[in-house]
Order: sequence, then C-alpha cells, then structure tokens
Amino acid sequence: MSATPVLSSAETGVNRIDTLLRIVVDKKASDLHLSVGSPPLVRVDGDLMKLKWRTLTEEEYESLVAPIAPERPFKDWRETGDADFGYSMGKIARFRVNLFRQEHGSGAVLRMIPPKVLTIEELGLPPLVANVARVSRGLVLVTGPTGSGKSTTLAALLDWINRTRASHIVTIEDPVEFLHTPQKSLISHRELGFDTPTFAGALKAALREDPDVVLVGELRDLETMSMALQAAETGLLVFGTLHTNSAAKAVDRLIDSFPAEEQEQIRTVLAEVLKAVVAQVLLRKKGGGRAPAFEVLRGSSALSNSIREGKTNMITTLIQTGRNAGMIGMDQYLADLVVAATVELDEATEKALDKDQFKGLVEKRKAAANRAAAPAAGAALEP
Repeated sequence: MSATPVLSSAETGVNRIDTLLRIVVDKKASDLHLSVGSPPLVRVDGDLMKLKWRTLTEEEYESLVAPIAPERPFKDWRETGDADFGYSMGKIARFRVNLFRQEHGSGAVLRMIPPKVLTIEELGLPPLVANVARVSRGLVLVTGPTGSGKSTTLAALLDWINRTRASHIVTIEDPVEFLHTPQKSLISHRELGFDTPTFAGALKAALREDPDVVLVGELRDLETMSMALQAAETGLLVFGTLHTNSAAKAVDRLIDSFPAEEQEQIRTVLAEVLKAVVAQVLLRKKGGGRAPAFEVLRGSSALSNSIREGKTNMITTLIQTGRNAGMIGMDQYLADLVVAATVELDEATEKALDKDQFKGLVEKRKAAANRAAAPAAGAALEP
C-alpha cells in the first residue's frame, strides 16, 4: 500500500477516536481496527493497512472507545467481553461498532456506514437486483459473507419502497445502521438492547404494530427464523440476512437450522413464502475500488416444488436457466465482470462457486461478446 499519514494523538473534534475515523472517511476505507498490542489499522479495498500510530495499550484503547460507547453496551463489554452499538460523527458518517476481547487484550472494529441512504440508482444496482424491491409480500433473503455490502443493498431496497409505497416499515437491527427519513412510508427503527431485548421478541411485537414491511437485521437463531417465517405467512414482506455465499446454501441453511422432526413442515412453509434470495460478494476492481457481484433467485412454482420435495440441489439449475425470469447465477455474473474488464480473472475465480468450470464459462462469455460485437464493427466500416 502507499505511505500512510502520520497521526497526532492530540484530541480533535468531540472525541479522540474521531481523528482515526476521519482517516477512514478520507481514504474511503470500510473499517477501522483497534487491537491492544498493535497500531490501529484501516481496511481499504479489502486490504488492511497499518496507520502510523504507536502500539495501543489497554489504557489508550479505553480512552478511545469509552467516550463513544453508550452506558449499557460498555457495561456488557466489561461483563461479557462483547458489545455492539452505533456511533455517529454528526453528518460526516455513522459507524457500526463491535467491542470484544481477545488473547492479547481488548479489540474493536468500527465499520463505516454512509451518512445517507444510497438509492438503487446511486448504487447502480442491476435491474435483476433492483426489481426485488417490487416484491409485495413473503420472505426476501439477502446473503453473503461479512463485509459484502448486504446492509447497503437492503437499505437501497427499503429506500425504494419508502419512496414509492404508503407502507409501515419496521426495522429490527443490532445496532440500527441506516437511518431512513420517512417519505411515502412510515418507518420505525428498533435497536436490539435499547428498544427491544431480542430479534424474536421484536418480530412478535411487530405483528401487532400494523406493519407492511419488516427488516430483520440478522436471522441468527431458531426462534428468530421461526418468527420471520410466521410473519411472512401472514402476508407481510419480510427482509432478512444470512451469512451464506449462494442462494441454494441460504435455503439449506434455513431448513437445516430446525430440528429434523420439524424440517418437513418448514419446507412446506418456506416453499410458499420465499420470494427472492440475493447473494452478493465484493471484489477488487481494476484500478482500485470495489465491485459487487450478485446471484439472484426468484420465487416460482418450480422453486416451491424443489423446496417442498427436498430437492434443493436443483436450485442452482433453476437459477442458471432462469435469466428470463429475473435470475442470474453468481458465476455467470462474475464472468460478465471479467469480460467487461471490471475485475481480474484471478480475483473473480477466487469468488466463483465452481472454480473448475469458471474459466471455461469466461471463455464462452468472451466468445459470445466478440460475436455480438462483430456485426456492429462490420457495419461501421460500410460506406
């Protein structure tokens, strides 16, 4: 990486940690890492970069994080070793903060959240993804590894609903990340630990709050998954996230989370309510920056039958042949990025689901692109 700035420990702004967070903003980094025994680091385009700052001690760590931590999460961190909360630098940026303890001492990761909700148009979401916002009821899953942009995509989909529908949107998050300003919709933000003790409890309460749309920050346990399915069954539109790298694995993950004796019933419910799955990853772009890649699965009678009959191995085939129905496979999307010279072949191959066949897929895409370009080039030469 290029040379890093020399930082001063002098306090600037409201809190000392703002000095470091301004570096995150200026470098368009995604995260700030604090770890006792190490200088601070920032993540830029997927790579960690050390800042020119002295090695953090426990005392300095606490002097950075204690002023920004609400009383309850900070008490939780002292007692359990883990805590999550949000921190806002006025209109500059918001951060999702995780405090933890590790073998060598205390640690923290502060992930930057854009100061405003980015629209579908500003993000440049492809139509196959943007059209998921048009779903009116049922369950929509957005999946991907940590740091893949799931929250940003979900925020853009909710923003479109907020701008185009007269709905009541309830978000349940840990912590609240994007703050939506009500437009056509009424929006209620609920934060775990402050406004509600559990995801499942908040979901149960949401059913009595006359919602049209519910966002569950993370389907992290059996009870929350069960309540999300129940809410979708009642006709609500429920958005949730999972940490899987493909649509098929998201379906399996949801079903497999339930006890064996309940899975047949869960397959029946999921077959009826699942309307879309968007899986996404982030890749390094040629020339710097990051580019998202997506897999999109849309609800259909064929999908319902596959889930109901326990033939989730057929989902990949449904996606690969479902372009006209608004679907695309991850490897297909990655190949298109390579052909468009947006990302390097090696970078895309690393993220591909079927690495053995991926390079062959890229060659086919390149050949198809060349055939499509040939008539246009020939026409341009005609007098």
